[in-house]
Amino acid sequence: MSAAGVTRARVARLGSRGEGVIESAEGPIYAAYALPGELVDVQGEGERAALIEVIEASRHRVAPICPLFEACGGCAVQHLAAQPYAAWKRGLVVAALTQAGLGSSTEMEALVAPLVDAHGAGRRRATIHARASGRGEGVRIIAGFMRARSHEVIDGAACPILAPGLERAFDVARAIARVLAPLGKPLDVQATATENGLDIDVRGAGALADELRREMIALAERLDLARLTHHGVIVAERRPPTLAMGAARVIPRGGSFLQATQAGEEALATLILDAVGGAKRVADLFCGCGAFALRLAQRAEIVAADSQPEAIAALERATRQPGLRRIRAETRDLFRRPLRAEELNGLDAVVFDPPRAGASAQAAQISASDVPLVVGVSCHPGSFARDATILREGGYALTRVTPVDQFRHSAHVELVGVFAKAKPARRKRGLLSR
Repeated sequence: MSAAGVTRARVARLGSRGEGVIESAEGPIYAAYALPGELVDVQGEGERAALIEVIEASRHRVAPICPLFEACGGCAVQHLAAQPYAAWKRGLVVAALTQAGLGSSTEMEALVAPLVDAHGAGRRRATIHARASGRGEGVRIIAGFMRARSHEVIDGAACPILAPGLERAFDVARAIARVLAPLGKPLDVQATATENGLDIDVRGAGALADELRREMIALAERLDLARLTHHGVIVAERRPPTLAMGAARVIPRGGSFLQATQAGEEALATLILDAVGGAKRVADLFCGCGAFALRLAQRAEIVAADSQPEAIAALERATRQPGLRRIRAETRDLFRRPLRAEELNGLDAVVFDPPRAGASAQAAQISASDVPLVVGVSCHPGSFARDATILREGGYALTRVTPVDQFRHSAHVELVGVFAKAKPARRKRGLLSR
Protein backbone atom coordinates (compact mmCIF):
# COMPACT_ATOMS: atom_id res chain seq x y z
CA MET A 1 0.00 0.00 0.00
CA SER A 2 1.41 3.39 -1.00
CA ALA A 3 0.46 6.94 -0.14
CA ALA A 4 -3.15 8.07 -0.53
CA GLY A 5 -4.36 4.47 -0.39
CA VAL A 6 -3.18 3.53 -3.90
CA THR A 7 -2.34 -0.12 -4.52
CA ARG A 8 -0.26 -1.43 -7.41
CA ALA A 9 -1.23 -4.93 -8.46
CA ARG A 10 -1.49 -7.37 -11.36
CA VAL A 11 -4.97 -8.17 -12.72
CA ALA A 12 -5.68 -11.91 -12.67
CA ARG A 13 -8.81 -12.24 -14.80
CA LEU A 14 -11.99 -10.58 -16.06
CA GLY A 15 -14.97 -10.91 -13.72
CA SER A 16 -18.57 -11.72 -14.59
CA ARG A 17 -19.48 -8.02 -14.76
CA GLY A 18 -16.52 -7.13 -16.94
CA GLU A 19 -14.28 -5.83 -14.13
CA GLY A 20 -10.64 -6.71 -13.68
CA VAL A 21 -10.20 -9.06 -10.72
CA ILE A 22 -7.16 -8.65 -8.48
CA GLU A 23 -6.40 -11.44 -6.02
CA SER A 24 -5.36 -10.18 -2.59
CA ALA A 25 -4.80 -11.71 0.82
CA GLU A 26 -8.15 -10.27 1.93
CA GLY A 27 -9.99 -11.63 -1.09
CA PRO A 28 -10.73 -10.50 -4.65
CA ILE A 29 -10.73 -6.80 -5.55
CA TYR A 30 -12.83 -5.69 -8.51
CA ALA A 31 -11.58 -2.79 -10.62
CA ALA A 32 -13.74 -1.70 -13.53
CA TYR A 33 -11.99 -1.12 -16.88
CA ALA A 34 -8.84 -3.07 -15.91
CA LEU A 35 -7.89 -6.06 -18.08
CA PRO A 36 -6.26 -9.43 -17.30
CA GLY A 37 -2.47 -9.33 -17.16
CA GLU A 38 -2.28 -5.57 -16.66
CA LEU A 39 -0.24 -3.93 -13.92
CA VAL A 40 -2.46 -1.23 -12.48
CA ASP A 41 -2.78 1.30 -9.72
CA VAL A 42 -6.15 1.12 -7.98
CA GLN A 43 -7.65 2.97 -5.05
CA GLY A 44 -10.45 2.05 -2.68
CA GLU A 45 -11.50 0.05 0.33
CA GLY A 46 -13.16 -3.33 0.43
CA GLU A 47 -13.78 -5.40 -2.68
CA ARG A 48 -14.40 -2.46 -5.04
CA ALA A 49 -11.60 -0.22 -6.27
CA ALA A 50 -11.25 2.56 -8.83
CA LEU A 51 -8.72 2.22 -11.61
CA ILE A 52 -6.24 5.08 -11.21
CA GLU A 53 -3.64 4.23 -13.86
CA VAL A 54 -2.60 1.39 -16.15
CA ILE A 55 1.14 0.92 -15.69
CA GLU A 56 1.53 -2.02 -18.08
CA ALA A 57 -1.30 -2.37 -20.60
CA SER A 58 -2.59 -5.66 -21.98
CA ARG A 59 -1.88 -6.35 -25.65
CA HIS A 60 -5.64 -6.92 -25.94
CA ARG A 61 -6.51 -3.37 -24.84
CA VAL A 62 -8.14 -1.36 -27.64
CA ALA A 63 -9.49 2.19 -27.93
CA PRO A 64 -13.15 2.50 -26.84
CA ILE A 65 -15.63 3.40 -29.58
CA CYS A 66 -17.51 5.94 -27.44
CA PRO A 67 -16.14 9.11 -25.78
CA LEU A 68 -18.47 8.53 -22.82
CA PHE A 69 -17.12 5.06 -22.03
CA GLU A 70 -16.16 4.78 -18.32
CA ALA A 71 -18.61 7.59 -17.54
CA CYS A 72 -21.82 6.12 -18.98
CA GLY A 73 -22.98 2.97 -17.23
CA GLY A 74 -24.36 1.33 -20.36
CA CYS A 75 -21.18 -0.47 -21.49
CA ALA A 76 -18.67 -2.43 -19.41
CA VAL A 77 -16.19 -3.79 -21.95
CA GLN A 78 -15.45 -1.52 -24.91
CA HIS A 79 -11.70 -1.67 -24.29
CA LEU A 80 -11.14 -5.38 -24.99
CA ALA A 81 -10.25 -6.80 -28.42
CA ALA A 82 -12.85 -8.92 -30.22
CA GLN A 83 -11.32 -12.39 -29.80
CA PRO A 84 -10.69 -12.31 -26.03
CA TYR A 85 -14.03 -10.54 -25.59
CA ALA A 86 -15.85 -13.41 -27.33
CA ALA A 87 -13.92 -15.95 -25.26
CA TRP A 88 -14.86 -14.13 -22.04
CA LYS A 89 -18.58 -14.06 -22.90
CA ARG A 90 -18.60 -17.71 -23.86
CA GLY A 91 -16.75 -18.42 -20.62
CA LEU A 92 -19.58 -16.86 -18.61
CA VAL A 93 -21.88 -19.58 -19.93
CA VAL A 94 -19.36 -22.38 -19.37
CA ALA A 95 -18.79 -21.20 -15.78
CA ALA A 96 -22.53 -20.99 -14.97
CA LEU A 97 -23.22 -24.50 -16.23
CA THR A 98 -20.17 -25.92 -14.45
CA GLN A 99 -21.02 -24.22 -11.14
CA ALA A 100 -24.54 -25.66 -11.33
CA GLY A 101 -23.09 -29.16 -11.48
CA LEU A 102 -24.28 -29.94 -15.00
CA GLY A 103 -20.85 -31.33 -15.82
CA SER A 104 -17.14 -30.77 -15.42
CA SER A 105 -15.49 -27.71 -16.92
CA THR A 106 -14.02 -29.97 -19.60
CA GLU A 107 -17.45 -31.36 -20.45
CA MET A 108 -19.00 -27.89 -20.57
CA GLU A 109 -16.18 -26.59 -22.74
CA ALA A 110 -17.02 -29.32 -25.23
CA LEU A 111 -20.77 -28.69 -25.00
CA VAL A 112 -20.85 -24.89 -25.44
CA ALA A 113 -20.53 -23.63 -29.01
CA PRO A 114 -18.59 -20.49 -30.00
CA LEU A 115 -20.26 -17.15 -29.30
CA VAL A 116 -22.64 -15.94 -32.02
CA ASP A 117 -22.22 -12.21 -32.72
CA ALA A 118 -25.78 -10.86 -33.04
CA HIS A 119 -25.20 -7.13 -32.68
CA GLY A 120 -26.17 -6.53 -36.31
CA ALA A 121 -27.11 -2.91 -36.99
CA GLY A 122 -27.25 -2.24 -33.25
CA ARG A 123 -29.80 -2.03 -30.47
CA ARG A 124 -33.24 -1.23 -31.83
CA ARG A 125 -34.54 -0.04 -28.46
CA ALA A 126 -33.16 2.31 -25.83
CA THR A 127 -34.52 3.85 -22.64
CA ILE A 128 -33.32 7.44 -22.38
CA HIS A 129 -33.62 9.25 -19.07
CA ALA A 130 -34.80 12.85 -19.49
CA ARG A 131 -34.68 15.52 -16.81
CA ALA A 132 -35.90 19.14 -16.72
CA SER A 133 -34.68 21.71 -14.20
CA GLY A 134 -35.54 25.39 -13.83
CA ARG A 135 -38.66 27.18 -14.97
CA GLY A 136 -39.97 29.07 -17.96
CA GLU A 137 -37.45 30.21 -20.56
CA GLY A 138 -34.62 29.19 -18.24
CA VAL A 139 -35.56 25.51 -18.10
CA ARG A 140 -32.60 23.19 -18.70
CA ILE A 141 -33.16 19.81 -20.34
CA ILE A 142 -30.78 16.86 -20.28
CA ALA A 143 -31.32 13.43 -21.83
CA GLY A 144 -29.06 10.41 -21.80
CA PHE A 145 -28.02 7.31 -19.92
CA MET A 146 -27.04 7.04 -16.26
CA ARG A 147 -23.52 7.20 -14.95
CA ALA A 148 -22.14 3.85 -13.83
CA ARG A 149 -23.45 2.89 -10.35
CA SER A 150 -25.28 6.20 -10.06
CA HIS A 151 -28.62 7.88 -10.71
CA GLU A 152 -26.90 10.83 -12.35
CA VAL A 153 -27.92 11.29 -15.99
CA ILE A 154 -25.12 12.02 -18.45
CA ASP A 155 -26.32 14.34 -21.20
CA GLY A 156 -25.82 12.65 -24.57
CA ALA A 157 -26.39 13.25 -28.25
CA ALA A 158 -25.72 9.83 -29.76
CA CYS A 159 -24.76 6.26 -28.88
CA PRO A 160 -22.60 4.11 -31.20
CA ILE A 161 -24.27 0.83 -30.22
CA LEU A 162 -27.77 1.94 -31.27
CA ALA A 163 -29.35 1.09 -34.62
CA PRO A 164 -29.52 3.90 -37.19
CA GLY A 165 -33.29 4.17 -36.67
CA LEU A 166 -32.66 5.57 -33.18
CA GLU A 167 -30.39 8.43 -34.24
CA ARG A 168 -33.09 11.00 -33.35
CA ALA A 169 -33.99 9.40 -30.02
CA PHE A 170 -32.06 11.81 -27.76
CA ASP A 171 -33.56 14.88 -29.45
CA VAL A 172 -37.03 13.35 -29.20
CA ALA A 173 -36.52 12.67 -25.48
CA ARG A 174 -35.47 16.28 -24.93
CA ALA A 175 -38.49 17.60 -26.78
CA ILE A 176 -40.82 15.44 -24.68
CA ALA A 177 -39.09 16.53 -21.46
CA ARG A 178 -39.54 20.18 -22.45
CA VAL A 179 -43.29 19.75 -23.00
CA LEU A 180 -43.67 17.86 -19.70
CA ALA A 181 -41.28 20.10 -17.72
CA PRO A 182 -44.15 21.71 -15.73
CA LEU A 183 -44.75 18.32 -14.08
CA GLY A 184 -41.27 18.39 -12.54
CA LYS A 185 -40.87 14.62 -12.81
CA PRO A 186 -38.00 12.44 -14.00
CA LEU A 187 -38.95 10.74 -17.26
CA ASP A 188 -37.98 7.50 -18.94
CA VAL A 189 -38.42 7.72 -22.70
CA GLN A 190 -38.29 4.34 -24.40
CA ALA A 191 -37.57 4.61 -28.11
CA THR A 192 -37.97 1.68 -30.52
CA ALA A 193 -36.91 1.70 -34.16
CA THR A 194 -39.70 0.15 -36.25
CA GLU A 195 -40.37 -0.28 -39.95
CA ASN A 196 -42.50 2.89 -39.96
CA GLY A 197 -40.39 5.12 -37.74
CA LEU A 198 -39.93 5.78 -34.04
CA ASP A 199 -42.26 4.20 -31.49
CA ILE A 200 -42.00 6.20 -28.25
CA ASP A 201 -43.31 5.20 -24.82
CA VAL A 202 -43.08 7.75 -21.98
CA ARG A 203 -43.01 6.68 -18.35
CA GLY A 204 -42.79 8.58 -15.07
CA ALA A 205 -45.00 11.54 -15.97
CA GLY A 206 -48.07 10.47 -14.03
CA ALA A 207 -51.54 11.46 -15.22
CA LEU A 208 -51.59 13.87 -18.16
CA ALA A 209 -54.03 16.79 -18.10
CA ASP A 210 -55.97 17.42 -21.30
CA GLU A 211 -53.80 20.39 -22.28
CA LEU A 212 -50.57 18.41 -21.91
CA ARG A 213 -52.07 15.51 -23.85
CA ARG A 214 -52.93 17.87 -26.70
CA GLU A 215 -49.38 19.22 -26.65
CA MET A 216 -48.03 15.68 -26.79
CA ILE A 217 -50.25 14.87 -29.79
CA ALA A 218 -48.98 17.99 -31.56
CA LEU A 219 -45.41 17.02 -30.66
CA ALA A 220 -45.85 13.56 -32.20
CA GLU A 221 -46.95 15.27 -35.41
CA ARG A 222 -44.07 17.75 -35.36
CA LEU A 223 -41.46 15.05 -34.68
CA ASP A 224 -43.00 12.65 -37.23
CA LEU A 225 -43.32 9.80 -34.73
CA ALA A 226 -44.99 6.58 -35.80
CA ARG A 227 -46.61 6.23 -32.38
CA LEU A 228 -46.47 7.95 -29.00
CA THR A 229 -47.70 6.13 -25.91
CA HIS A 230 -47.82 6.94 -22.21
CA HIS A 231 -47.24 3.87 -20.04
CA GLY A 232 -48.28 1.78 -23.05
CA VAL A 233 -51.53 3.71 -23.64
CA ILE A 234 -51.77 5.36 -27.04
CA VAL A 235 -51.54 9.17 -27.11
CA ALA A 236 -51.04 9.43 -30.88
CA GLU A 237 -50.63 6.79 -33.58
CA ARG A 238 -49.82 8.25 -36.97
CA ARG A 239 -48.57 5.05 -38.58
CA PRO A 240 -48.60 1.45 -37.29
CA PRO A 241 -45.17 0.75 -35.72
CA THR A 242 -44.69 -2.65 -37.32
CA LEU A 243 -41.89 -5.15 -36.78
CA ALA A 244 -41.11 -8.10 -39.04
CA MET A 245 -41.19 -11.46 -37.27
CA GLY A 246 -40.54 -14.05 -39.94
CA ALA A 247 -43.14 -13.62 -42.67
CA ALA A 248 -45.53 -11.81 -40.30
CA ARG A 249 -45.83 -8.18 -39.26
CA VAL A 250 -46.47 -7.42 -35.58
CA ILE A 251 -47.57 -4.24 -33.83
CA PRO A 252 -46.47 -4.66 -30.19
CA ARG A 253 -47.93 -2.64 -27.36
CA GLY A 254 -45.85 0.44 -26.54
CA GLY A 255 -43.01 -0.48 -24.21
CA SER A 256 -43.58 -4.25 -24.41
CA PHE A 257 -40.70 -6.74 -24.45
CA LEU A 258 -38.61 -7.18 -27.60
CA GLN A 259 -35.28 -8.83 -28.30
CA ALA A 260 -32.59 -6.14 -28.12
CA THR A 261 -31.47 -6.35 -31.75
CA GLN A 262 -33.13 -7.53 -34.94
CA ALA A 263 -30.06 -9.67 -35.63
CA GLY A 264 -30.33 -11.17 -32.15
CA GLU A 265 -33.96 -12.13 -32.63
CA GLU A 266 -33.13 -13.73 -35.98
CA ALA A 267 -30.12 -15.60 -34.55
CA LEU A 268 -32.14 -17.00 -31.65
CA ALA A 269 -35.01 -17.96 -33.97
CA THR A 270 -32.63 -19.71 -36.37
CA LEU A 271 -31.15 -21.77 -33.55
CA ILE A 272 -34.65 -22.71 -32.35
CA LEU A 273 -35.85 -23.66 -35.84
CA ASP A 274 -32.74 -25.76 -36.43
CA ALA A 275 -33.24 -27.53 -33.09
CA VAL A 276 -36.93 -28.41 -33.53
CA GLY A 277 -36.37 -29.58 -37.11
CA GLY A 278 -39.50 -31.19 -38.50
CA ALA A 279 -41.56 -30.99 -35.31
CA LYS A 280 -45.24 -30.53 -36.18
CA ARG A 281 -46.67 -29.62 -32.76
CA VAL A 282 -44.71 -27.10 -30.71
CA ALA A 283 -45.33 -25.04 -27.56
CA ASP A 284 -43.78 -21.56 -27.28
CA LEU A 285 -43.89 -20.58 -23.61
CA PHE A 286 -43.21 -17.01 -22.42
CA CYS A 287 -43.86 -16.23 -26.08
CA GLY A 288 -44.19 -12.44 -25.89
CA CYS A 289 -45.72 -11.04 -29.06
CA GLY A 290 -44.55 -13.97 -31.16
CA ALA A 291 -40.92 -13.56 -32.23
CA PHE A 292 -40.48 -17.34 -32.25
CA ALA A 293 -44.10 -18.57 -32.50
CA LEU A 294 -44.74 -16.73 -35.75
CA ARG A 295 -41.63 -18.20 -37.35
CA LEU A 296 -42.37 -21.69 -36.04
CA ALA A 297 -45.95 -21.43 -37.33
CA GLN A 298 -44.70 -21.36 -40.89
CA ARG A 299 -44.19 -25.12 -40.54
CA ALA A 300 -45.81 -26.31 -37.29
CA GLU A 301 -48.95 -25.95 -35.18
CA ILE A 302 -48.25 -23.85 -32.11
CA VAL A 303 -49.43 -23.54 -28.52
CA ALA A 304 -48.31 -20.10 -27.30
CA ALA A 305 -48.62 -18.69 -23.78
CA ASP A 306 -47.52 -15.53 -21.98
CA SER A 307 -48.65 -13.60 -18.92
CA GLN A 308 -49.07 -10.29 -20.77
CA PRO A 309 -52.51 -9.98 -22.41
CA GLU A 310 -51.29 -7.15 -24.67
CA ALA A 311 -48.53 -9.40 -26.04
CA ILE A 312 -51.01 -12.21 -26.72
CA ALA A 313 -53.37 -9.74 -28.41
CA ALA A 314 -50.55 -8.56 -30.70
CA LEU A 315 -49.69 -12.17 -31.51
CA GLU A 316 -53.30 -13.03 -32.28
CA ARG A 317 -53.60 -10.07 -34.64
CA ALA A 318 -50.48 -11.23 -36.46
CA THR A 319 -51.80 -14.79 -36.82
CA ARG A 320 -54.49 -13.53 -39.20
CA GLN A 321 -51.86 -13.08 -41.89
CA PRO A 322 -51.63 -15.78 -44.59
CA GLY A 323 -49.04 -18.55 -44.66
CA LEU A 324 -49.23 -19.52 -40.99
CA ARG A 325 -50.48 -22.72 -39.44
CA ARG A 326 -52.75 -22.76 -36.39
CA ILE A 327 -51.54 -20.85 -33.33
CA ARG A 328 -53.48 -21.42 -30.12
CA ALA A 329 -52.52 -18.40 -27.98
CA GLU A 330 -53.38 -18.02 -24.31
CA THR A 331 -52.81 -15.40 -21.63
CA ARG A 332 -51.44 -17.40 -18.72
CA ASP A 333 -49.14 -16.73 -15.77
CA LEU A 334 -46.63 -19.52 -16.28
CA PHE A 335 -44.99 -18.86 -12.91
CA ARG A 336 -48.18 -19.50 -10.94
CA ARG A 337 -50.03 -21.66 -13.44
CA PRO A 338 -47.54 -23.40 -15.71
CA LEU A 339 -48.74 -25.66 -18.48
CA ARG A 340 -49.12 -29.04 -16.82
CA ALA A 341 -47.33 -32.16 -17.98
CA GLU A 342 -50.59 -33.67 -19.21
CA GLU A 343 -51.23 -30.57 -21.34
CA LEU A 344 -47.74 -30.81 -22.85
CA ASN A 345 -47.90 -34.53 -23.55
CA GLY A 346 -48.15 -35.32 -27.22
CA LEU A 347 -46.22 -32.23 -28.34
CA ASP A 348 -43.12 -32.77 -30.45
CA ALA A 349 -41.17 -29.91 -28.88
CA VAL A 350 -41.36 -27.17 -26.25
CA VAL A 351 -39.60 -23.81 -26.50
CA PHE A 352 -39.40 -21.62 -23.40
CA ASP A 353 -37.88 -18.14 -23.05
CA PRO A 354 -38.54 -16.85 -19.53
CA PRO A 355 -37.45 -13.58 -17.89
CA ARG A 356 -34.12 -13.43 -16.02
CA ALA A 357 -35.58 -15.22 -13.00
CA GLY A 358 -35.96 -18.42 -15.00
CA ALA A 359 -38.91 -20.79 -15.10
CA SER A 360 -38.54 -23.37 -12.34
CA ALA A 361 -42.28 -24.13 -12.02
CA GLN A 362 -42.70 -24.57 -15.77
CA ALA A 363 -39.46 -26.55 -16.03
CA ALA A 364 -40.79 -28.99 -13.43
CA GLN A 365 -43.90 -29.63 -15.52
CA ILE A 366 -41.87 -30.05 -18.69
CA SER A 367 -39.62 -32.43 -16.80
CA ALA A 368 -42.62 -34.62 -15.93
CA SER A 369 -43.94 -34.65 -19.50
CA ASP A 370 -43.26 -36.97 -22.43
CA VAL A 371 -42.10 -34.19 -24.78
CA PRO A 372 -39.02 -35.56 -26.59
CA LEU A 373 -37.32 -32.22 -27.35
CA VAL A 374 -37.00 -29.01 -25.31
CA VAL A 375 -35.31 -25.75 -26.31
CA GLY A 376 -34.52 -23.24 -23.58
CA VAL A 377 -33.71 -19.60 -24.38
CA SER A 378 -32.30 -17.43 -21.63
CA CYS A 379 -30.74 -14.03 -20.96
CA HIS A 380 -29.27 -15.29 -17.66
CA PRO A 381 -26.93 -18.32 -17.68
CA GLY A 382 -27.40 -18.83 -13.93
CA SER A 383 -31.19 -19.19 -14.02
CA PHE A 384 -30.91 -21.29 -17.19
CA ALA A 385 -28.58 -23.64 -15.32
CA ARG A 386 -31.16 -24.01 -12.52
CA ASP A 387 -33.88 -24.84 -15.03
CA ALA A 388 -31.54 -27.26 -16.80
CA THR A 389 -30.94 -29.06 -13.52
CA ILE A 390 -34.70 -29.54 -13.09
CA LEU A 391 -35.01 -30.90 -16.62
CA ARG A 392 -32.11 -33.27 -16.06
CA GLU A 393 -33.88 -34.72 -13.03
CA GLY A 394 -36.78 -35.56 -15.35
CA GLY A 395 -34.56 -37.48 -17.76
CA TYR A 396 -33.55 -34.71 -20.18
CA ALA A 397 -29.98 -34.50 -21.42
CA LEU A 398 -28.50 -31.12 -22.36
CA THR A 399 -27.06 -31.78 -25.81
CA ARG A 400 -26.04 -28.35 -27.08
CA VAL A 401 -25.67 -24.76 -25.82
CA THR A 402 -25.05 -21.76 -28.06
CA PRO A 403 -24.26 -18.35 -26.53
CA VAL A 404 -25.61 -15.36 -28.46
CA ASP A 405 -24.30 -11.80 -28.04
CA GLN A 406 -26.89 -9.13 -28.81
CA PHE A 407 -25.71 -6.95 -25.90
CA ARG A 408 -22.28 -6.05 -27.25
CA HIS A 409 -19.88 -4.40 -24.78
CA SER A 410 -22.02 -5.44 -21.79
CA ALA A 411 -21.80 -8.35 -19.37
CA HIS A 412 -25.12 -9.78 -20.58
CA VAL A 413 -25.20 -12.89 -22.75
CA GLU A 414 -28.12 -14.84 -24.21
CA LEU A 415 -28.07 -18.56 -24.90
CA VAL A 416 -30.06 -21.33 -26.53
CA GLY A 417 -29.89 -24.79 -24.95
CA VAL A 418 -31.24 -27.97 -26.52
CA PHE A 419 -32.48 -30.90 -24.40
CA ALA A 420 -33.45 -34.41 -25.47
CA LYS A 421 -35.49 -36.86 -23.39
CA ALA A 422 -33.14 -39.73 -22.58
CA LYS A 423 -35.90 -42.36 -22.56
CA PRO A 424 -39.05 -40.99 -24.22
CA ALA A 425 -42.23 -42.37 -22.68
CA ARG A 426 -45.22 -43.54 -24.70
CA ARG A 427 -46.74 -40.43 -26.30
CA LYS A 428 -49.98 -39.20 -24.74
CA ARG A 429 -52.63 -36.78 -25.88
CA GLY A 430 -52.01 -33.09 -25.21
CA LEU A 431 -53.37 -29.64 -26.04
CA LEU A 432 -52.97 -29.87 -29.82
CA SER A 433 -54.46 -33.38 -29.90
CA ARG A 434 -57.89 -32.15 -28.85
